[in-house]
Amino acid sequence: MKTTVLDSLNQGLISALKADSSVHLLGEDILDPYGGAFKVTRGCSTAFSMQVIPTPISEAGLAGVTAGMALRGLRPVLEIMFGDFTTLIADQLINHISKFRWMYNDSVTLPLVIRTPMGGRRGYGPTHSQSLEKLFMGVPGLTVLVPANFSVGIHSPGSILENTILNTDSPVLFIENKMQYLQPLLTAETLADFEVDLRYDPTDINQQYPIYCLSIKGAPSAAVTISAYGFCAELARQAQLKLAFEEEIFTELIIPTRLSPFALQPLMDVVARTGKILLIEEGTRSLGWGAEVGTLLAETLGDKLKQVKRLAALETPVPAAVSLETGMLPQQEDIEALLRKMSA
Repeated sequence: MKTTVLDSLNQGLISALKADSSVHLLGEDILDPYGGAFKVTRGCSTAFSMQVIPTPISEAGLAGVTAGMALRGLRPVLEIMFGDFTTLIADQLINHISKFRWMYNDSVTLPLVIRTPMGGRRGYGPTHSQSLEKLFMGVPGLTVLVPANFSVGIHSPGSILENTILNTDSPVLFIENKMQYLQPLLTAETLADFEVDLRYDPTDINQQYPIYCLSIKGAPSAAVTISAYGFCAELARQAQLKLAFEEEIFTELIIPTRLSPFALQPLMDVVARTGKILLIEEGTRSLGWGAEVGTLLAETLGDKLKQVKRLAALETPVPAAVSLETGMLPQQEDIEALLRKMSA
C-alpha cells in the first residue's frame, strides 16, 4: 500500500508528539475517532491524550493561547481546520506572534507551528476553498512552508513537519493543499523519468526546506523554466512529462518548500540558463507569489530574462459549482498551452 501525503503528515505529528512531551496539539474536532476534518490528526489523541487538546470554535483565541504556550517553553501545534479561517488569526499572527522575538530583543523564542489546509477543487464553495497564503508572505518573523508530495531522503512532508515542530524556534505557517492529502508520495521508482536535484537556500543552514529541481532524464537543454508549489506543482510535473514525451518540449520544474522568506538564488541559477519562466499558483493572480518572484527575477537577471508568464486563479471568489470552480483555477491543460507558446 502506497504512503500518501496524509499518512506522512500524520506520522510526522505522531513522531513529534512522541519525541518531545513539550509538543502539544490543539484544534477543533481533532479527537479520535473523528481525527480532524481531513484526518491528519487521527490516532494522536489516543496515543498522547495528555498532549492533545480539543478546543472551542475560536480561532483568534486559539492563536493567542498557543502563542502564550510557546512563550512559556512549550512547542504547540495549532490546526486551523480550513485555511480560509486564517483570516481570523491575522491580528494575532501579524501583530503579535511574528513580532515577539524582535520586540523582546530575541530574549524569547516562539516555537509555534500553525497547520492549515488550503486550496479548492473539491466543491467546498467560496469560504472553504481559497488559497490565501499570499496574505501572509512577506510578514517579517513568519515562515510560510508548503511541502511537496515527495519522499526523497529525509524530506517527506511528515519529516519536514516533524523537524519544523521540534527544531524551529520561530512561528511557522505550514500549508497543506487539500488535493495533495490523498496523493501517494513520489519515490525514486515513480520518478524514474526525472532527474531530481535537491537544492537549498544558503540561509537554510540545516537544509530543512528543500527546493526540488526536476528535469526529464536524458533530455536536451530545457526551453522554459517552471516554478510552482502545492498541488499546482504536481499539475506542472504532469504537464512537463506529457509535453516531453508527446511533443518534445523540454522544461525544468522548480518546486520550493519555503515560500517566505523566499530563496531566489536557486531559482535564478536555473532561469539564467533558459531565460524564460512560467510561475504557477492556485491563489488569485494579482499581487501574489508569482508577481513578487517574477519581479525579483527581472530586477536581478535584467536582459538575461526574456520572458515571464504567470498562471493563477481568476480574480473571483471560488464558485461552489464544480464546473465553474474548474474554470477559474489553473488546470494542467492551461499549463501545457502556455508552455507550448513559450517554447515556440
